[in-house]
Amino acid sequence: MTSMAQFLMAISGVRLRTISSLMTLTFLLVPAGVISSEAQNFKVLHTFTGGKDGGSPVAGLIRDAQGNLYGTAANVVFRLDKTGRETVLHNGFASMGTLVRDATGNLYGTTYSGGSSNLGTVFEVATSGHETVLHSFVGGTDGAGPAAGVILDRSGNLYGTTSLGGTHNAGTVFKLKKSGKEIVLHSFAGPDGANPYASLIRDAKGNLYGTTEFGGHSNQCAGTQTGCGVVFKLASTGRETVLYAFSGGADGSRPQAGLVQDDNGNFYGTTVAGGTSGAGAVFKLDKARKETVLHSFTGPDGVEPSSQLVRDQKGNLYGTALDAGVSDTGTLFKVDETGAFSVLHYFDSTKDGYFLPAGLLLDAKGHLYGTTELGGRFGFGTVFRLIP
Repeated sequence: MTSMAQFLMAISGVRLRTISSLMTLTFLLVPAGVISSEAQNFKVLHTFTGGKDGGSPVAGLIRDAQGNLYGTAANVVFRLDKTGRETVLHNGFASMGTLVRDATGNLYGTTYSGGSSNLGTVFEVATSGHETVLHSFVGGTDGAGPAAGVILDRSGNLYGTTSLGGTHNAGTVFKLKKSGKEIVLHSFAGPDGANPYASLIRDAKGNLYGTTEFGGHSNQCAGTQTGCGVVFKLASTGRETVLYAFSGGADGSRPQAGLVQDDNGNFYGTTVAGGTSGAGAVFKLDKARKETVLHSFTGPDGVEPSSQLVRDQKGNLYGTALDAGVSDTGTLFKVDETGAFSVLHYFDSTKDGYFLPAGLLLDAKGHLYGTTELGGRFGFGTVFRLIP
């Protein structure tokens, strides 16, 4: 059982996954084509103690204009300044999604549990540290268990997903108006997707794009209610279109991360399973809905890439693999648009942390920031920076 699965089971009892089949592999050699370019410019910025400073972060980071980093770790919302000094902004329920910050510095996010029905919330943490619960999910049609963060439009409306609830208990896409009113934009039914664990992206026309871990029509993903996951579009009119449904084979299976889009309208993402070795894949989906696998993971290069990719101006993609690598502790990788792949960093459990469910943050200088859920000096995870 993975640590993420243990975390989810502990707070909700509704989601359990395992990579035992992958971990039975014996990783002896780095296969040809996996180029190790272990970066020397790797630095641990903060090591969590598991006490008042929080611990075991499963969400990514955001950054303000002054270079401060913001994130969540266990039950805290924190700020990390450029010197590495941490300030706890708020203590509350566990948050799994990456935060979003408005122009005045207020932070918005979700909790998987908690709230009036213990089925999750959308919250705001003001610059003063005061928290306001903007919405409590009650189950049923309004959704339950938001596992991803929210995104913010120019009018102050928030958009997100719930992994459960909705008309068919397969999850929802929701809009939370600035007034606090929640509108369910779409309830997943199975063939059109099921159980979205990822955040959304939004284009200039107001269309939303995302992934669901399950759903579609494939019967190759044993133990799921239906399918191996989809990439979807939700038009501003509310009409949903499945852009791609994974088969569960070499094309990938079970996307848990959101998408990144280039200037030509192509989407890029990851799947935690499938690919040629069953250990996950990085994929590209073009405007014609043709999918191309850019990289299939094999073990030494990582397994289960569950985090959202980031893309630089040259078109290079960066991400993390949850586990495996040379020490079974995860990797940070780079892949370009042609599929050329390299491992930039192999994690070490006690030195720099391990287990990487969260995505990376890319700043204007090309520096990468991220979190590990476990490891580090005290075993409760780290915040790190890598300069490729």
